[in-house]
Amino acid sequence: MSTPQVLGISSIATRALLAELVAAWQRQSGREAAIESVGGVDAARRVREGAEPFDVVVLASDAIAKLESAGRIVPGSVTPLVRSGVAVAVRAGVPRPAIGTEAQLRDAVLAAPTIGYSTGPSGVALQRLFERWGIADVVKDRTVQAPAGTPVGSLVARGEVALGFQQLSELMHLEGIDVIGPLPDDVQITTVFSAAVVVGAANEAAARDLLAFLASPATADAKRRQGMDPA
Repeated sequence: MSTPQVLGISSIATRALLAELVAAWQRQSGREAAIESVGGVDAARRVREGAEPFDVVVLASDAIAKLESAGRIVPGSVTPLVRSGVAVAVRAGVPRPAIGTEAQLRDAVLAAPTIGYSTGPSGVALQRLFERWGIADVVKDRTVQAPAGTPVGSLVARGEVALGFQQLSELMHLEGIDVIGPLPDDVQITTVFSAAVVVGAANEAAARDLLAFLASPATADAKRRQGMDPA
């Protein structure tokens, strides 16, 4: 009799990393797992509604906290996995603005005809940064929020936005764009992504084993390869 498959859902930011690490866990454990990656807002909604048989959820820590408050997360199961920083991208082949300092980044934003950002926590933090700089009203009509589940980099690649902001892990694998660098340290936007066991999990023991593997030191190199750091 085959062992039940561990079912999970995550936001797109961790899709490539989870594909690599889940495959490694399957080889090590002899079990099977399938993680669906969608827009973070959609993933949180689906877990909150409770109509699907998820064992595991991987989302930004603030989203996990809200699901825990709603009674959808098994107490004590929240496991921080990675810290993910924001990078900046332009369409492949176009001139790259300087963004090495906070002042240069601000100038690049002011000079950009269009600016793309995400629906996730990094997008919210970017809007706060523009407000702190006192330019939110100036660039308001030039900012484009990517639809939920749509990578900002895809808008950059199509020429729909000139300057795109999103987590490095979501930009680094896209074709048609050049990642010009991370945000300067002084204004870097870091999101912690955590995993948790969903209330009602059919395979709770296997789900906990998967989470322990995902947080283990053995996964550190893979996390860095995917543009993130171990949490």
